[in-house]
Amino acid sequence: MDLRKLKTLIDLVAESDIAELEVTEGESKVRIVKSSAMPQGQMMMMPQSMQQYAAPGHAPAPAAPVIDIPAEPTGHVVKSPMVGTFYRSSSPGSPAFIEVGSSVKEGDTLCIIEAMKLLNEIDSDVSGVVSKILVENGQPVEFGQPLFIIG
Repeated sequence: MDLRKLKTLIDLVAESDIAELEVTEGESKVRIVKSSAMPQGQMMMMPQSMQQYAAPGHAPAPAAPVIDIPAEPTGHVVKSPMVGTFYRSSSPGSPAFIEVGSSVKEGDTLCIIEAMKLLNEIDSDVSGVVSKILVENGQPVEFGQPLFIIG
């Protein structure tokens, strides 16, 4: 499950009166439980495989969930200035504007975002080397969504 979706679900549970939320997406299953013993705003998450069920009359052993969150990549994050559809090249079959490892200068075109039938070129606001492309070609993007990491 996408880390952004997971954070959205956690925020949804935190901001509502929902005590528990379970979501199944494909083969992934996530269960978010708001415990009254925890301070307000704290959530406990554990994959279905880690959940322990106690026999009647027995308290379940406390389990500390382990969640690996990838480290934030270092470098300048280029974010989407609009909502639209992300394209890595000017037309199907054309080579991508940039690849991971490409050197870019300030003002170089990184991608195109199509919004309301208009193609908007997104230019680099820094010079450097593209260390990561965070969006797939043809994927919808939101305003402020990270698109590239430039180191």
